[in-house]
Amino acid sequence: MNDRVGDTTDLIKLAVPHLRLGMFVQAIDSQGLVNITNPGQIKNRETINKLSKNGIKYVWVDVERSAESCGLSKKPIKPEVKVKKLSREQSQDKAKRLMAEAKGLVQKVLSETFEGKAIEVAPFEDLAENMIESVMLDDDAFKCISALRSKDAYLLEHSINVAFLLVTFGKYLSLKRDVLKHLAVGGILHDIGKVKVDNKILHKPGRLTPEEFEHMKLHQVYAKEILTETPDLPQISRDVCLMHHEKLDGKGYPNGLKGEQLSLHGRMSCIVDIFDALTATRCYKEAMSPAAAFKILLSLTPFHLDEKLVYEFIRCVGVYPVGSLVQLSDGRIGIVWDAKGRDALHPILKCFYSIKHKRYTEVTMVDLLKSDVNIERGISPSSLEVDPTPFY
Repeated sequence: MNDRVGDTTDLIKLAVPHLRLGMFVQAIDSQGLVNITNPGQIKNRETINKLSKNGIKYVWVDVERSAESCGLSKKPIKPEVKVKKLSREQSQDKAKRLMAEAKGLVQKVLSETFEGKAIEVAPFEDLAENMIESVMLDDDAFKCISALRSKDAYLLEHSINVAFLLVTFGKYLSLKRDVLKHLAVGGILHDIGKVKVDNKILHKPGRLTPEEFEHMKLHQVYAKEILTETPDLPQISRDVCLMHHEKLDGKGYPNGLKGEQLSLHGRMSCIVDIFDALTATRCYKEAMSPAAAFKILLSLTPFHLDEKLVYEFIRCVGVYPVGSLVQLSDGRIGIVWDAKGRDALHPILKCFYSIKHKRYTEVTMVDLLKSDVNIERGISPSSLEVDPTPFY
């Protein structure tokens, strides 16, 4: 699987026709910087022709690792494109603004749909573009913001988080940018039918009766009716909206689709919708840790969820996702702060509390690659006696 490029200090972006023998190609430019499987110096023209045939327009070349003979180090063909690196604080501020904008738009469309107005797709496509940019620049920042959940704003936040997770998952699967945009729009709108569900049932603080659950399932019927009035909604977005409660064995709803009748995007939405619901605090339940949610996802394969896709999703999100809480072997609690370029068990943590001593500790960044302690388990915010929110 391709990975995002980390350090871009010595990289310059060049159009493929400007490549020369001896240049060291580190990455292609596809929805951001994406590592290629076998980076290296260009040995012959055939390599350049192959890049063109594959529809690649730009690549990222490592100046330091290129041969002197290509003339790159003395006189670059194009000026270096500097990738502006924001601090985590700046990235999170940007993510907060995007989240606020998204909530406002979703609230607006819910109100207008309730009043019988048709959905305008264009504003959601603009929001989706901003969301994709945010994921490309620093998906960790958005992960931290989305970890700060409010049970009173579940419907809004769930829709936005599903959109964000679909973009992140789609990027991991190397899907094209237009597909990512359509996935995001579908994610934002996937629960649109709930505007017509009885509020007492929608917000009931307890298990639904069989009759109430049948009424809740109607939100997909309502969604189909609403989307019928939205002819310009792309098919991928439509699949996300109308397939996220279907099951591979045909026992889902609203249409009882089975096997190959569920598109890739529909299968992705089934996984993402369940994962986000499990890891959110609701009016009737506490949030579950990502690790516990992964176990449930796996238990739902292969009859409900696509097993191969579930494993891909777990690899995409990570056993201990950025923004999640973990307990260390010395009793400290930390937020997973940075995991780029690391194995799943050795992220950088932001530690702030000790279960052992039941008190806050000095906020410390702990690099598990350089520490004697290790992660004992992932935990949910509800299992703590204190609020971790101020430390995000």
